[in-house]
Amino acid sequence: MDETISKMISPVLQAQSKFPISDQFYCFHNFRLINPSKLPKRLWSPFNLPKTIERHSTDLKMAETSINEQTIAAITTTEENPDKPLSKNAQKKLKKQQKYEEKKAEKKAIVKEQRKAEKERKQREWEEKLSALGSEEEKLMLIESRKGLRKERMEKRCEEKEKKFEKLSLAKLHGQSIVIDLEFSHLMSDSQLHSLVQQIMYCYAVNGRCTSPCHLLLTGCEGNMETQLRRIPGFDKWIIEKESRSYIEALQDKKDSLVYLTADSETVLEDLDPKKMYIIGGIVDRNRWKGITMAKAQEQGIQTARLPIGNYLKMSSSQVSTKLT
Repeated sequence: MDETISKMISPVLQAQSKFPISDQFYCFHNFRLINPSKLPKRLWSPFNLPKTIERHSTDLKMAETSINEQTIAAITTTEENPDKPLSKNAQKKLKKQQKYEEKKAEKKAIVKEQRKAEKERKQREWEEKLSALGSEEEKLMLIESRKGLRKERMEKRCEEKEKKFEKLSLAKLHGQSIVIDLEFSHLMSDSQLHSLVQQIMYCYAVNGRCTSPCHLLLTGCEGNMETQLRRIPGFDKWIIEKESRSYIEALQDKKDSLVYLTADSETVLEDLDPKKMYIIGGIVDRNRWKGITMAKAQEQGIQTARLPIGNYLKMSSSQVSTKLT
């Protein structure tokens, strides 16, 4: 990659990867990066961009377009000249990715071996149990008994699936609506995205086991976020609403009933209102993005509330459980 292009791109990538609001919110102005630490603190909010920065939006678009075009050209040149060495930064990233893939393959192989060993152990135990029996009649009775138990388990699973389907279908019509806002994927690393997907999977599983489940909606489900979710086995069969648009677009006619749950709200939520739709911020940030959901709700003119966690639980860490953290 050309050295000039590399110099132009590297600060942008650093700003995108780190991006703490307090000291590294950058914008373009005539192909230069402005550090907001030189600006008053009131100008740092990512959802309330100052008019000073807005005036440079044209320069931002021009800069992004120019960088994209030059990046494509640089990548094309690299593909045409495969012998050209990678930059140090690119080599580090490639090495890191290779190590990750190797560890992943090793872990997969270990799990596979463990499963194989467990299967062989169970088979040995079964054979020993059969061989301990004297007559063929006793062996046949044991085999039939085993088949009967398997059949019972299968029937029980089918029954549970039918009940779960019925409960979640009713929840779609009469249950409490909970929206998970997935519009923060660009602020998370791959590991944080993976953690978020695991938490969504856990939420769906627990909700399905509840006596009176909620109606879950995933909004902003697109791009890398959607790709990660589709890796979950059976995700397409989930009884859940999946919306690629943001909740503000998808639920525009229900805006008055939207309530964003955020720990920064002054309103304490004591009772759930079945007519309201409660929004949870789908972001795993380890408290790096403090106030981000509150700022978003205020910008969109949506009601906010916080759960009364402090009234019932003693927590040593911050009480940010209105986000999937």
